[in-house]
Amino acid sequence: MLVASIAAVAGLVAGWALAPQAERYGDELTTARRWTVAGTTAAVFAAFGWRFGASAVLPAYLYLGAAGTLLAFIDLEVKRLPDRFTLTSYVVGPVLLAGAAPFVDDGVQRLVSALIGMAVLWVIYFLQHFLLPQAIGRGDMKLSGVLGLYLGWLGADAWVTGVVAGAILGGIVAVALVLARRSSWKSELPYGPFMLAGTLIGILWPAA
Repeated sequence: MLVASIAAVAGLVAGWALAPQAERYGDELTTARRWTVAGTTAAVFAAFGWRFGASAVLPAYLYLGAAGTLLAFIDLEVKRLPDRFTLTSYVVGPVLLAGAAPFVDDGVQRLVSALIGMAVLWVIYFLQHFLLPQAIGRGDMKLSGVLGLYLGWLGADAWVTGVVAGAILGGIVAVALVLARRSSWKSELPYGPFMLAGTLIGILWPAA
């Protein structure tokens, strides 16, 4: 609980500092919105602090929590997943996980699994984007490899859980919006937040 509490405070600070980055992609950043971003980041950091404790791999997942929270808010606002956050994560994520590998049991094997998970999920999303570009955007495709990396580090079960959970969440919300007449089957729904939420479930589920 101590690590989770410290992580929550760090998340609050990080979220507050990063929130203005979303302003360039959407409306003017209000104080309430800034607190929402900061509070969400703090909650994600706390969850990862509980999940991993004082582990060498924790910084890698905190980075995902910070970048992922910011991406989710931007995608909800303007239906975009900016390259400056997605593509950068293809460098930062592997470097942080590689740095943690020597200090974690089966670290090298986990790193290999992470890289495989990244490649496989990217290919899956690339094919979906190629065949159904109206359903899976280019930003979703770019984000997918990053999420596959972090899920792959935790193994096949977490990887499958995260991917399937994201698809289910997106499907449920899409159907609910259509039934509520808030959108139609042809409406564009930002999928990034559901991918990120599914990944969060995949990361936390084994520990729970």
